[in-house]
Amino acid sequence: MFTAGTTRKGFLFFCFIMTGLMAVAQDADSVRFVKARWKKERIGRGTKLVTHHFRDKDLFMANQFIAYAVVKNHGRKRGFHIAAEKKLLKPVSVFAKEAGALVAINGNFFNTKEGGSVDYVRVDGRVLSGNLVNARGKMSVHQKAAVVIQDGKLAIVEGGARPGWPDSVPAASVLANGPLLLQNAADAPVDPSAFSKNRHPRTAVGITKKGAVILLVADGRSPEAAGLSLEELRKLMRWLHCVAAINFDGGGSTTLWTQKRGVINHPSDNKKWDHKGERAVANALFYSR
Repeated sequence: MFTAGTTRKGFLFFCFIMTGLMAVAQDADSVRFVKARWKKERIGRGTKLVTHHFRDKDLFMANQFIAYAVVKNHGRKRGFHIAAEKKLLKPVSVFAKEAGALVAINGNFFNTKEGGSVDYVRVDGRVLSGNLVNARGKMSVHQKAAVVIQDGKLAIVEGGARPGWPDSVPAASVLANGPLLLQNAADAPVDPSAFSKNRHPRTAVGITKKGAVILLVADGRSPEAAGLSLEELRKLMRWLHCVAAINFDGGGSTTLWTQKRGVINHPSDNKKWDHKGERAVANALFYSR
């Protein structure tokens, strides 16, 4: 006969076993990620492209296509920049070619019908848009942090409590985004919403311990690539030795482009596993020399 105490002990033992199994699974994922046969390619001075397609459900028990650029963050004049339009939407490839970029990714969240960002954007001192808030004056999770650029050098900052917080950031260019994933080598709190927990194509920017910038995309919405939750995305950035990392707009917007090879990932807007499904977006983060 089972007593209440026995039942409780059994439940605690079950939780202990499950926690152990989850830890083992996470450790296996990190090993598979780090030891994968990544394809590496130099795409410019101080810049390389790294890609791998995890098949046979090898990462997070799913197929995944991960691509990222590693860029030295020296802060020279021809460094990181933001290309943006106040209302007109363009594919990342168009923004990048017009700017003479070496590598580019999609930027922050935007109005798909009317054009223009719904988050704060400042380009070379000119404010193109502010943080669009809800009826109660509350910000979205993707407005509470930002990538900032001064003299071509990129940094990631945590935002303030009010929608106008980016106005006080002393940088020439500011691209509000989020949520923040890592800051000062520690996990940042992430809202436990469906947006965070469900798997989607994702775009992220990180800064490593050595100061390099990671521009990463993960494909999704395809049998070839399931996409990532925000927690899974954070793990990837941590495994790449990032001490700071921020989520960008994802879904059909997720795009990584290089001057040498064009669109690298498989944007999902056309629902095909090819490189032609780019979505027109409000802005892009790019690097040029």
